[in-house]
This record gives sequence, C-alpha cells and structure tokens, in this order.
Amino acid sequence: MTTSKQEFEVTKTEQEWREILTPEQFNVLRKHGTERAGTSPLDKLYDKGTFVCAGCELPLFTADTKFNSGTGWPSFFAPIDGAIETTVDRSFFMTRTEVHCRRCGGHLGHVFNDGPKPTGLRYCMNGVSLKFIPEQTSEQNN
Repeated sequence: MTTSKQEFEVTKTEQEWREILTPEQFNVLRKHGTERAGTSPLDKLYDKGTFVCAGCELPLFTADTKFNSGTGWPSFFAPIDGAIETTVDRSFFMTRTEVHCRRCGGHLGHVFNDGPKPTGLRYCMNGVSLKFIPEQTSEQNN
C-alpha cells in the first residue's frame, strides 16, 4: 500500500480490518483492488445523502457532486473538503492519481481530469469502498 508509511487517525491491524470488512471491501480498501465495473448498486444511486468511507465512516462525497460518468463506477466531481488525500499510483504500467481516505488510508479509487464542470475532475470510486447515508427528511425525523 503506497500510503502505509503514513500515520492515520484510524489504524487497525490487518486482522482487525478483515473482521470489520467484507472480503471484497478488504481487497479494495486495504489491498488496492478494484471492483468489477457495473457491479456496484451505488453507481446508479442518486438519492440525497452522503457517501462515507466503508472502513471508518468518514464523510467523503455528497450526493450533489455525483454524476453518471458511464464508466460503471460511482463518480463525483468533488470530495468534501479535507476528506481525501491522493498519492501517485504507478501500477499497471501507467501513472494515475490514487484517492484514499485521509482518516484511515483506505484505497477508494482514482481521480482523472475528464470530469464535468465546475472542477473538470472525475473521482472514480469503487462502490465497495463507500457506504451511502441517506439524507434525513423532516418526515423521517417525526
């Protein structure tokens, strides 16, 4: 893991991560895996709410920054301020910008320069690295 030398607010042993994550979440978040395109139900979810890290539940993206990129992965044009960090990923014979959770270091996906306005960025995230928390409406609060 390219971020393993960094200290994070939330740290766990490999065994502790395996106990709280599904095997697919562990592969993506802790081992830099990638889920198969088109398999995440979050890809087509456009309800109001917040997408949080599946590892530590840090809020990462709001639903109003989500868009349909056509890639088969949930995509956003901007993260919540201070939620993510990036590193250079030189795997697979290319250079990409990896996106990870700033609190636990979990691998989320990659960011590309082919997104919509206003940022021009596409945060292409693995759905298994995220959990969706719906926005509570006034009806839900009663």
